[in-house]
Amino acid sequence: MLRSLFSSISGLRVHQRMMDVTANNIANVNTTGFKSSQTVFEDTLSQLLTAAGAPQGGTGGTNPAQVGLGVRLAGIEPNFLQGAAQTTGRNTDLMIQGDGFFVVRHGGEQLYTRNGSFSFDTNGRLVTGDGSVVQGWMGAAGAINTNGAVSDIQLPIGTLLPATPSSAVTVNGNLSADSASTAPITASIGGYDVQGNSLTLSATFTRLSSTSWSVSVSDGAGTTAVQQIDFAANGSNPSPTTVTVGAITFDLSGITSYAGSSTVSAVQQDGAGMGSLQSFSITPDGTLVGVFSNGLKEPLAQLCTASFNNPPGLERVGDSMYRGTINSGAQQLGQPGSSGRGTLQGGALEMSNVDLAQEFTNLVIAQRGFEANSKVITTSDELLQDLVNLKR
Repeated sequence: MLRSLFSSISGLRVHQRMMDVTANNIANVNTTGFKSSQTVFEDTLSQLLTAAGAPQGGTGGTNPAQVGLGVRLAGIEPNFLQGAAQTTGRNTDLMIQGDGFFVVRHGGEQLYTRNGSFSFDTNGRLVTGDGSVVQGWMGAAGAINTNGAVSDIQLPIGTLLPATPSSAVTVNGNLSADSASTAPITASIGGYDVQGNSLTLSATFTRLSSTSWSVSVSDGAGTTAVQQIDFAANGSNPSPTTVTVGAITFDLSGITSYAGSSTVSAVQQDGAGMGSLQSFSITPDGTLVGVFSNGLKEPLAQLCTASFNNPPGLERVGDSMYRGTINSGAQQLGQPGSSGRGTLQGGALEMSNVDLAQEFTNLVIAQRGFEANSKVITTSDELLQDLVNLKR
Protein backbone atom coordinates (compact mmCIF):
# COMPACT_ATOMS: atom_id res chain seq x y z
CA MET A 1 0.00 0.00 0.00
CA LEU A 2 2.89 2.34 0.69
CA ARG A 3 3.92 2.01 -2.97
CA SER A 4 0.86 4.01 -4.01
CA LEU A 5 1.87 6.82 -1.69
CA PHE A 6 5.35 7.14 -3.08
CA SER A 7 4.13 6.76 -6.68
CA SER A 8 1.68 9.60 -6.12
CA ILE A 9 4.39 11.75 -4.55
CA SER A 10 6.50 11.31 -7.68
CA GLY A 11 3.44 12.27 -9.74
CA LEU A 12 2.99 15.44 -7.68
CA ARG A 13 6.64 16.31 -8.14
CA VAL A 14 6.76 15.96 -11.96
CA HIS A 15 3.46 17.78 -12.43
CA GLN A 16 4.84 20.60 -10.34
CA ARG A 17 7.83 20.69 -12.72
CA MET A 18 5.42 20.77 -15.66
CA MET A 19 3.64 23.70 -14.05
CA ASP A 20 6.97 25.48 -13.54
CA VAL A 21 7.98 25.04 -17.19
CA THR A 22 4.55 26.14 -18.43
CA ALA A 23 4.61 29.21 -16.18
CA ASN A 24 8.04 30.16 -17.51
CA ASN A 25 6.80 29.84 -21.09
CA ILE A 26 3.84 32.10 -20.41
CA ALA A 27 6.04 34.61 -18.56
CA ASN A 28 8.25 34.90 -21.65
CA VAL A 29 5.43 35.21 -24.19
CA ASN A 30 6.79 38.63 -25.24
CA THR A 31 10.52 37.93 -24.83
CA THR A 32 12.39 38.56 -28.08
CA GLY A 33 13.80 35.37 -29.56
CA PHE A 34 12.54 33.19 -26.68
CA LYS A 35 12.09 29.47 -27.36
CA SER A 36 9.48 27.60 -25.37
CA SER A 37 10.10 24.29 -23.60
CA GLN A 38 8.04 21.21 -22.85
CA THR A 39 8.32 18.51 -20.19
CA VAL A 40 8.72 14.83 -21.05
CA PHE A 41 7.72 12.21 -18.46
CA GLU A 42 8.81 8.57 -18.18
CA ASP A 43 7.99 5.80 -15.77
CA THR A 44 10.49 4.64 -13.15
CA LEU A 45 11.71 1.14 -12.39
CA SER A 46 8.90 -1.39 -11.95
CA GLN A 47 8.96 -3.96 -9.12
CA LEU A 48 8.82 -7.54 -10.40
CA LEU A 49 6.27 -9.64 -8.50
CA THR A 50 6.24 -12.68 -10.76
CA ALA A 51 8.72 -13.49 -13.49
CA ALA A 52 7.69 -14.63 -16.94
CA GLY A 53 7.33 -18.37 -17.44
CA ALA A 54 7.94 -20.46 -20.55
CA PRO A 55 5.35 -22.94 -21.90
CA GLN A 56 5.82 -26.44 -20.45
CA GLY A 57 4.02 -29.63 -21.29
CA GLY A 58 0.34 -28.93 -21.45
CA THR A 59 0.52 -25.46 -19.88
CA GLY A 60 1.15 -22.20 -21.62
CA GLY A 61 3.61 -19.50 -20.76
CA THR A 62 2.94 -16.77 -18.21
CA ASN A 63 3.63 -13.08 -18.44
CA PRO A 64 5.61 -11.18 -15.85
CA ALA A 65 3.66 -9.37 -13.14
CA GLN A 66 5.07 -5.94 -12.28
CA VAL A 67 4.03 -2.96 -10.24
CA GLY A 68 5.28 0.47 -11.31
CA LEU A 69 6.98 2.70 -8.76
CA GLY A 70 5.96 6.07 -10.11
CA VAL A 71 6.99 8.64 -12.69
CA ARG A 72 9.98 10.88 -13.22
CA LEU A 73 11.01 13.76 -15.41
CA ALA A 74 12.80 12.45 -18.51
CA GLY A 75 13.76 15.89 -19.79
CA ILE A 76 12.79 19.46 -20.53
CA GLU A 77 13.05 19.87 -24.28
CA PRO A 78 13.31 23.32 -25.95
CA ASN A 79 11.29 24.04 -29.08
CA PHE A 80 13.37 25.87 -31.70
CA LEU A 81 10.58 26.53 -34.18
CA GLN A 82 10.75 29.93 -35.91
CA GLY A 83 9.00 32.79 -34.14
CA ALA A 84 6.93 35.40 -35.96
CA ALA A 85 8.47 38.65 -37.21
CA GLN A 86 7.87 41.92 -35.38
CA THR A 87 8.65 44.95 -37.52
CA THR A 88 10.49 47.71 -35.63
CA GLY A 89 12.01 49.90 -38.36
CA ARG A 90 15.34 50.16 -36.49
CA ASN A 91 18.23 49.38 -38.83
CA THR A 92 20.19 47.69 -36.02
CA ASP A 93 17.36 45.25 -35.24
CA LEU A 94 18.00 41.93 -36.95
CA MET A 95 16.05 38.72 -37.25
CA ILE A 96 17.34 35.33 -38.37
CA GLN A 97 14.97 33.70 -40.84
CA GLY A 98 15.83 30.04 -40.49
CA ASP A 99 18.37 28.19 -38.39
CA GLY A 100 21.36 29.64 -36.60
CA PHE A 101 22.34 31.95 -33.76
CA PHE A 102 24.02 35.31 -33.44
CA VAL A 103 27.47 35.04 -31.88
CA VAL A 104 28.33 37.47 -29.07
CA ARG A 105 31.26 37.98 -26.73
CA HIS A 106 30.14 38.21 -23.11
CA GLY A 107 33.24 39.08 -21.13
CA GLY A 108 35.74 36.42 -22.14
CA GLU A 109 33.11 33.87 -23.16
CA GLN A 110 31.46 33.26 -26.51
CA LEU A 111 27.69 32.89 -26.26
CA TYR A 112 24.82 32.53 -28.74
CA THR A 113 21.42 34.19 -29.03
CA ARG A 114 18.37 34.60 -31.24
CA ASN A 115 17.67 38.06 -29.84
CA GLY A 116 18.75 40.49 -32.56
CA SER A 117 17.97 43.74 -30.72
CA PHE A 118 21.34 45.45 -31.20
CA SER A 119 22.69 48.99 -30.98
CA PHE A 120 26.04 50.79 -31.23
CA ASP A 121 27.90 51.87 -28.10
CA THR A 122 30.12 54.93 -27.69
CA ASN A 123 33.06 53.10 -29.29
CA GLY A 124 31.00 52.13 -32.35
CA ARG A 125 30.75 48.45 -31.34
CA LEU A 126 27.57 46.55 -32.13
CA VAL A 127 26.23 45.33 -28.78
CA THR A 128 23.21 43.59 -27.24
CA GLY A 129 21.02 45.12 -24.58
CA ASP A 130 23.29 43.83 -21.80
CA GLY A 131 26.50 45.05 -23.48
CA SER A 132 27.66 41.78 -25.06
CA VAL A 133 29.56 42.52 -28.28
CA VAL A 134 28.33 40.99 -31.56
CA GLN A 135 30.97 38.97 -33.41
CA GLY A 136 31.90 38.79 -37.09
CA TRP A 137 34.62 39.74 -39.53
CA MET A 138 35.89 43.28 -40.05
CA GLY A 139 36.69 44.51 -43.54
CA ALA A 140 39.81 46.21 -44.87
CA ALA A 141 39.85 48.33 -48.04
CA GLY A 142 36.44 47.04 -49.01
CA ALA A 143 37.37 43.34 -48.68
CA ILE A 144 36.17 40.97 -45.94
CA ASN A 145 38.02 37.73 -45.14
CA THR A 146 35.40 35.34 -43.79
CA ASN A 147 38.01 32.60 -43.36
CA GLY A 148 39.79 34.49 -40.57
CA ALA A 149 39.07 34.60 -36.86
CA VAL A 150 35.98 36.45 -35.71
CA SER A 151 36.25 39.67 -33.74
CA ASP A 152 34.08 42.49 -32.42
CA ILE A 153 31.84 44.16 -35.02
CA GLN A 154 32.64 47.86 -34.93
CA LEU A 155 31.32 50.69 -37.08
CA PRO A 156 34.41 52.78 -37.98
CA ILE A 157 32.90 56.17 -37.21
CA GLY A 158 34.81 58.99 -38.93
CA THR A 159 36.12 56.72 -41.68
CA LEU A 160 37.09 58.58 -44.86
CA LEU A 161 36.86 56.98 -48.26
CA PRO A 162 39.82 58.10 -50.44
CA ALA A 163 39.13 59.89 -53.69
CA THR A 164 38.84 57.76 -56.82
CA PRO A 165 40.28 59.43 -59.95
CA SER A 166 38.13 59.37 -63.06
CA SER A 167 39.31 56.91 -65.68
CA ALA A 168 36.29 56.32 -67.91
CA VAL A 169 33.56 58.56 -69.33
CA THR A 170 30.49 57.30 -71.20
CA VAL A 171 28.99 59.53 -73.93
CA ASN A 172 25.62 58.70 -75.50
CA GLY A 173 23.14 60.39 -77.78
CA ASN A 174 22.69 61.45 -81.40
CA LEU A 175 24.69 63.75 -83.67
CA SER A 176 22.37 65.30 -86.26
CA ALA A 177 23.26 63.94 -89.71
CA ASP A 178 21.10 66.44 -91.64
CA SER A 179 22.21 69.60 -89.84
CA ALA A 180 23.99 72.20 -91.96
CA SER A 181 25.59 73.80 -88.92
CA THR A 182 29.29 73.30 -88.25
CA ALA A 183 29.08 74.79 -84.75
CA PRO A 184 30.78 72.56 -82.15
CA ILE A 185 28.59 70.43 -79.86
CA THR A 186 30.04 69.85 -76.39
CA ALA A 187 29.12 67.13 -73.89
CA SER A 188 30.57 67.69 -70.40
CA ILE A 189 30.53 65.95 -67.03
CA GLY A 190 32.25 66.55 -63.71
CA GLY A 191 35.15 64.29 -62.77
CA TYR A 192 37.93 64.01 -60.19
CA ASP A 193 41.72 63.80 -60.14
CA VAL A 194 43.83 61.61 -57.81
CA GLN A 195 43.48 64.11 -54.94
CA GLY A 196 39.74 64.46 -55.33
CA ASN A 197 39.84 67.86 -57.02
CA SER A 198 36.96 68.54 -59.38
CA LEU A 199 37.59 68.39 -63.12
CA THR A 200 35.43 69.11 -66.14
CA LEU A 201 35.66 66.24 -68.60
CA SER A 202 34.35 67.14 -72.03
CA ALA A 203 33.98 65.87 -75.57
CA THR A 204 33.44 68.43 -78.37
CA PHE A 205 32.04 67.27 -81.71
CA THR A 206 32.34 69.17 -85.03
CA ARG A 207 30.45 68.01 -88.16
CA LEU A 208 32.60 67.09 -91.17
CA SER A 209 29.94 65.31 -93.22
CA SER A 210 26.73 63.40 -92.68
CA THR A 211 28.74 60.34 -91.62
CA SER A 212 31.93 61.90 -90.24
CA TRP A 213 32.60 64.04 -87.17
CA SER A 214 35.68 65.39 -85.49
CA VAL A 215 35.83 64.92 -81.71
CA SER A 216 38.13 66.75 -79.31
CA VAL A 217 38.21 65.28 -75.77
CA SER A 218 39.66 66.97 -72.70
CA ASP A 219 40.71 65.56 -69.33
CA GLY A 220 40.07 68.86 -67.58
CA ALA A 221 43.75 69.40 -66.85
CA GLY A 222 44.64 71.01 -70.17
CA THR A 223 45.29 67.82 -72.13
CA THR A 224 43.23 67.26 -75.26
CA ALA A 225 43.05 64.73 -78.06
CA VAL A 226 41.45 65.05 -81.49
CA GLN A 227 40.03 62.11 -83.39
CA GLN A 228 37.80 61.65 -86.44
CA ILE A 229 34.73 59.43 -85.98
CA ASP A 230 33.14 57.73 -88.98
CA PHE A 231 29.66 56.21 -88.96
CA ALA A 232 28.09 53.57 -91.19
CA ALA A 233 25.82 54.79 -93.96
CA ASN A 234 22.76 54.30 -91.76
CA GLY A 235 24.30 56.43 -88.98
CA SER A 236 25.22 53.60 -86.59
CA ASN A 237 28.43 51.80 -85.59
CA PRO A 238 30.84 54.67 -84.85
CA SER A 239 34.53 53.99 -85.49
CA PRO A 240 36.56 54.20 -83.36
CA THR A 241 34.40 53.58 -80.28
CA THR A 242 36.87 55.01 -77.73
CA VAL A 243 39.14 58.02 -77.51
CA THR A 244 41.77 58.29 -74.78
CA VAL A 245 43.29 61.44 -73.34
CA GLY A 246 45.82 61.12 -70.55
CA ALA A 247 44.47 58.47 -68.17
CA ILE A 248 40.84 58.93 -69.19
CA THR A 249 39.02 56.92 -71.85
CA PHE A 250 35.87 58.27 -73.48
CA ASP A 251 33.43 55.55 -74.54
CA LEU A 252 31.65 56.71 -77.73
CA SER A 253 30.04 53.40 -78.69
CA GLY A 254 26.58 54.67 -77.76
CA ILE A 255 26.66 57.60 -80.21
CA THR A 256 24.64 57.60 -83.45
CA SER A 257 24.41 59.98 -86.44
CA TYR A 258 20.78 59.95 -87.53
CA ALA A 259 18.75 62.72 -89.06
CA GLY A 260 17.07 64.88 -86.49
CA SER A 261 18.20 66.84 -83.47
CA SER A 262 21.51 66.44 -81.66
CA THR A 263 21.10 64.94 -78.18
CA VAL A 264 24.64 63.90 -77.36
CA SER A 265 25.61 64.09 -73.66
CA ALA A 266 28.07 62.63 -71.17
CA VAL A 267 26.01 60.33 -68.96
CA GLN A 268 28.49 58.64 -66.61
CA GLN A 269 32.01 58.74 -65.19
CA ASP A 270 33.66 56.46 -62.64
CA GLY A 271 35.48 58.93 -60.39
CA ALA A 272 34.53 60.17 -56.93
CA GLY A 273 35.81 62.69 -54.44
CA MET A 274 36.74 61.95 -50.85
CA GLY A 275 33.77 60.79 -48.80
CA SER A 276 32.97 60.49 -45.10
CA LEU A 277 30.76 57.80 -43.55
CA GLN A 278 27.16 59.01 -43.43
CA SER A 279 25.03 55.94 -42.77
CA PHE A 280 24.99 52.16 -43.07
CA SER A 281 22.79 49.23 -43.98
CA ILE A 282 22.90 45.50 -43.23
CA THR A 283 22.27 43.05 -46.08
CA PRO A 284 20.56 39.63 -45.75
CA ASP A 285 23.98 37.94 -45.67
CA GLY A 286 25.02 40.06 -42.69
CA THR A 287 27.29 42.52 -44.52
CA LEU A 288 27.53 45.92 -42.87
CA VAL A 289 27.67 48.33 -45.81
CA GLY A 290 28.81 51.92 -45.25
CA VAL A 291 27.22 54.72 -47.27
CA PHE A 292 29.59 57.66 -47.82
CA SER A 293 28.96 61.32 -48.58
CA ASN A 294 30.36 60.94 -52.11
CA GLY A 295 27.60 58.47 -52.95
CA LEU A 296 29.79 55.36 -52.85
CA LYS A 297 29.22 52.26 -50.72
CA GLU A 298 31.82 49.97 -49.20
CA PRO A 299 31.57 46.74 -47.13
CA LEU A 300 32.81 47.47 -43.61
CA ALA A 301 32.15 44.20 -41.76
CA GLN A 302 30.07 41.04 -41.83
CA LEU A 303 28.17 39.40 -38.99
CA CYS A 304 28.68 35.68 -38.47
CA THR A 305 26.09 33.15 -37.34
CA ALA A 306 26.62 29.80 -35.63
CA SER A 307 24.91 26.48 -36.23
CA PHE A 308 24.99 23.28 -34.16
CA ASN A 309 24.33 19.64 -34.88
CA ASN A 310 22.01 19.50 -31.85
CA PRO A 311 20.58 22.93 -30.91
CA PRO A 312 18.40 21.47 -28.09
CA GLY A 313 21.66 20.46 -26.42
CA LEU A 314 22.55 24.13 -25.78
CA GLU A 315 22.45 25.40 -22.20
CA ARG A 316 20.41 28.49 -21.32
CA VAL A 317 22.50 31.01 -19.39
CA GLY A 318 19.99 33.87 -19.07
CA ASP A 319 19.67 37.15 -20.97
CA SER A 320 18.20 35.13 -23.89
CA MET A 321 21.60 33.52 -24.47
CA TYR A 322 22.88 29.99 -24.82
CA ARG A 323 26.18 28.26 -24.12
CA GLY A 324 27.55 25.31 -26.06
CA THR A 325 27.67 21.95 -24.29
CA ILE A 326 29.24 18.58 -24.97
CA ASN A 327 25.93 17.37 -26.43
CA SER A 328 25.17 20.40 -28.62
CA GLY A 329 28.19 19.71 -30.81
CA ALA A 330 30.89 22.16 -31.78
CA GLN A 331 29.90 25.55 -33.13
CA GLN A 332 30.03 25.94 -36.90
CA LEU A 333 30.58 29.59 -37.77
CA GLY A 334 29.73 30.96 -41.19
CA GLN A 335 28.00 33.64 -43.19
CA PRO A 336 24.23 34.05 -42.83
CA GLY A 337 22.48 32.25 -45.66
CA SER A 338 25.26 29.68 -46.19
CA SER A 339 25.34 25.97 -45.33
CA GLY A 340 21.78 25.86 -44.03
CA ARG A 341 22.06 29.00 -41.89
CA GLY A 342 19.19 31.44 -42.04
CA THR A 343 19.37 34.85 -43.70
CA LEU A 344 19.00 38.14 -41.85
CA GLN A 345 16.05 40.51 -42.04
CA GLY A 346 16.77 44.08 -40.98
CA GLY A 347 14.32 46.30 -39.15
CA ALA A 348 12.58 43.34 -37.50
CA LEU A 349 12.87 41.11 -34.43
CA GLU A 350 11.91 37.49 -33.88
CA MET A 351 9.04 37.17 -31.44
CA SER A 352 8.68 34.42 -28.86
CA ASN A 353 7.41 31.14 -30.28
CA VAL A 354 5.21 30.49 -27.21
CA ASP A 355 1.76 29.22 -28.23
CA LEU A 356 -0.59 30.57 -25.53
CA ALA A 357 -3.42 28.20 -26.49
CA GLN A 358 -1.12 25.21 -25.99
CA GLU A 359 0.33 26.60 -22.76
CA PHE A 360 -3.08 27.19 -21.19
CA THR A 361 -4.02 23.66 -22.19
CA ASN A 362 -0.85 22.44 -20.48
CA LEU A 363 -1.89 24.36 -17.36
CA VAL A 364 -5.13 22.39 -17.24
CA ILE A 365 -3.30 19.10 -17.86
CA ALA A 366 -0.77 19.84 -15.10
CA GLN A 367 -3.51 20.89 -12.68
CA ARG A 368 -5.64 17.81 -13.31
CA GLY A 369 -2.60 15.54 -13.07
CA PHE A 370 -1.66 17.13 -9.76
CA GLU A 371 -5.23 16.78 -8.46
CA ALA A 372 -5.43 13.13 -9.51
CA ASN A 373 -2.20 12.27 -7.71
CA SER A 374 -3.40 14.18 -4.64
CA LYS A 375 -6.58 12.10 -4.72
CA VAL A 376 -4.55 8.88 -4.78
CA ILE A 377 -2.66 10.02 -1.68
CA THR A 378 -5.97 10.78 0.06
CA THR A 379 -7.37 7.39 -0.90
CA SER A 380 -4.22 5.58 0.25
CA ASP A 381 -4.42 7.41 3.56
CA GLU A 382 -8.02 6.30 4.03
CA LEU A 383 -7.06 2.68 3.37
CA LEU A 384 -4.25 2.91 5.90
CA GLN A 385 -6.69 4.43 8.39
CA ASP A 386 -9.09 1.51 7.86
CA LEU A 387 -6.21 -0.89 8.39
CA VAL A 388 -5.24 0.78 11.65
CA ASN A 389 -8.84 0.74 12.82
CA LEU A 390 -9.02 -3.08 12.48
CA LYS A 391 -7.68 -3.21 16.02
CA ARG A 392 -9.98 -1.54 18.49
